[in-house]
Amino acid sequence: MPDDTANTKETLKQARLLWQKYFALTEELLKYSDQKDSDLFIELVDQRGQLVDKIKSLPENNYRQSDECQALIKKIIPMDNQIMYRARTWLNKSRRNNNTVRSYDLVGSQELRGTIFNRKY
Repeated sequence: MPDDTANTKETLKQARLLWQKYFALTEELLKYSDQKDSDLFIELVDQRGQLVDKIKSLPENNYRQSDECQALIKKIIPMDNQIMYRARTWLNKSRRNNNTVRSYDLVGSQELRGTIFNRKY
């Protein structure tokens, strides 16, 4: 029985550490969510995904239900919402920019230039 208690304590310790890292990475993601450095942002998203996998792979434990973890989650949720909002805004802006560039490419195309102006509407 003491061995089970030791394993449980170690699992809780690992869970606490992983959740704290998850919180720290979420803070970093929020800093870089302005998309000025999209490569770093994507790297941080990947690292956070790896942490989620590690958290899920831990043996059954009740750390997530603890007051400590619930307090972390309450801090993480608003940051996640901001990150998602900023990411969506950046994606929409990027799509608009790409559409604008494509429209100039269409107008500037040598092959299409004559057909666009010679059509009768």
